Amino acid sequence: MQVAWRALISLATTMIVVGGCGTIKQSTDLSVSAARAELRGLIEDVTAASAYRYRTTDHDGRGMDTAKIIWIPEANAFGAVYHTWSDADASFHVHLATSPDLLNWGWRRELAAQASQPTIAAASDGGYVVAWEQEPDPIHLAVAYYPTWDDLQAGRPSRRMDPPVTTPACGEGTPSIESASSARVDIAFHYHADCDLDRQAGGNTDWTTWQATTRPAVDRSLAAAGVTGHMGDRDRILFRGHQLTLIEGQLIREDVRSWRVFLYDDETGMAEPLQVRTHAGSLAFSNPTITQIEIDGGQAILVTLYVVNEAAADSEDGELIYYRVIP
Repeated sequence: MQVAWRALISLATTMIVVGGCGTIKQSTDLSVSAARAELRGLIEDVTAASAYRYRTTDHDGRGMDTAKIIWIPEANAFGAVYHTWSDADASFHVHLATSPDLLNWGWRRELAAQASQPTIAAASDGGYVVAWEQEPDPIHLAVAYYPTWDDLQAGRPSRRMDPPVTTPACGEGTPSIESASSARVDIAFHYHADCDLDRQAGGNTDWTTWQATTRPAVDRSLAAAGVTGHMGDRDRILFRGHQLTLIEGQLIREDVRSWRVFLYDDETGMAEPLQVRTHAGSLAFSNPTITQIEIDGGQAILVTLYVVNEAAADSEDGELIYYRVIP
């Protein structure tokens, strides 16, 4: 294990290696405009991060693409779900890994095959909910509930639902969990509208039934910000008393170099592009996640982004994990 971890550390680009984590305490409320400005300041400049890693892999060398990370109290570690491509069956697989420091990741198990774009949340009444994009066609959502950490490690859900595609679309995917319990899960996702362009929607399930609606207000906001292509993955955070969302949008249809990340909130209905600055100057980013964590006794904002290969600079392509301690 020590040899494997040394190999990982040699691959990582790291400012600080840290440990020691705890629960989150919400900070003082601000106006939504002030909260947005503060959050931008914490996440736009990767070079100012407290710690970071480009091209993140687990200890077996699997790329941790589209990782979503949360704190796992039972493991005294951070947990991540992510997908990795497999040449064996020419499809993505969803995996689970843990880390003491957000930079070095030990693989735990595979959670789903022919699956991608996973996300995870702690259930409000205990346990964990994982959602992902499931193949084969039609591509659809899958949601699973694991009553305990042991169940999650074993890949043993007590409940699973594959919601039917109910929007006017050829498929639905890239879920993000807005609330989760053993009784109900609320999910945001994209739908492939009229088999043409990805657009935003949300739904909920009680593990038996499913209800979903489109979210045209979010689409209009991204369009006003210059998005003409797909509108896909997103993740939401409660920051300074406001629900703020990072969301990906494609400025130019079918141009992978034009993927950008935007900051959106329902209060103002405004989406603004984030000027993400990496060490080597990569340009295109997708699949954002954001989480407020406690690490080394301080609160921090944790972000993951996929650095698009076609617009990546100097070996920065792949999954980027970074966080910045809140002053």
